[in-house]
Amino acid sequence: MIVTGKGGTGKTTVAAALALAAARAGRRVLVAEMGPDEQIPGRIAPGSPDAGYAGRILHPGLTAMRIDPFEALAEYLGLQIGTPGMVRRVLATQAFRQLMNAAPGWRELITLGKVWHLEQMEARGRSLYDLIVVDAPATGHGVAFLSVPRVVVSAVRAGPLRRHSQHVEELLEDPDRTLLLPVALAEELPARETAELVARVRSEVGIPVDRVVVNAVAPRPFPPGLEQLDARLGALPPDEDLGELPRPRALAACAGFLRARHALNRRHVEQIAAATSLPIVELPYLAAGTTGLRSLEALAEALLEPPREAAP
Repeated sequence: MIVTGKGGTGKTTVAAALALAAARAGRRVLVAEMGPDEQIPGRIAPGSPDAGYAGRILHPGLTAMRIDPFEALAEYLGLQIGTPGMVRRVLATQAFRQLMNAAPGWRELITLGKVWHLEQMEARGRSLYDLIVVDAPATGHGVAFLSVPRVVVSAVRAGPLRRHSQHVEELLEDPDRTLLLPVALAEELPARETAELVARVRSEVGIPVDRVVVNAVAPRPFPPGLEQLDARLGALPPDEDLGELPRPRALAACAGFLRARHALNRRHVEQIAAATSLPIVELPYLAAGTTGLRSLEALAEALLEPPREAAP
């Protein structure tokens, strides 16, 4: 499961919640980060140290790791050449790292190659992991990131590089093995970027997408029977004493804001559903954010709900 989305949509939190949900359902789960800094260990097990490239168990059935491209390259070349010690010494030199930093596409290819390697790993005759959750780059880089194996296969005619890139491409395009999970907010720019992402993935990459997660959706502002609460508050005398509550004018303004935000969120959820022709999984807005395991569990439960078409 490759999780991506515009920066700030909460894709890393969704990746952590999805991994936690699957682990609690009895699956053996690996969640892999790709950014320069690890965030997931602190969200699943607050106060815990980073998992690193070697990985670490954060919860029963749930392992986390960070895929460092230089570590993955050292591992790959060590396996191909058969001299891992020499490879690591060469990769550790400043000159080599500067050369590699100037080379386009290799980080994406080697990172996805490591994901393929993890998917192939077995223990006692079965896959080591039932689910691998990949916290992928944000949508601005997501399509380029996922397109690299296809580009290499089309450019390289033979040899191990083409063969291994083809393995990765086959993994990405197999609907029984890989799904892309876009994460959006019910706001204008994330909604637009999500629609563009899904369209480009379908036309340029071919990775299956079966739903969109819309994060932090504002709930209905008023309980049943009080749908017009903001208007009723606004109709009260503006200076009426409501005890410890603010004056009616302030309450009406707050209630009006909640109604407007809910209506705006609904409109953008519907826009995402219409533009992508995909079912929507809505995650609730958490006023305090994901401050601990309990709030992450709330999102995990919502992620397990069946997706549904957007509705007012």
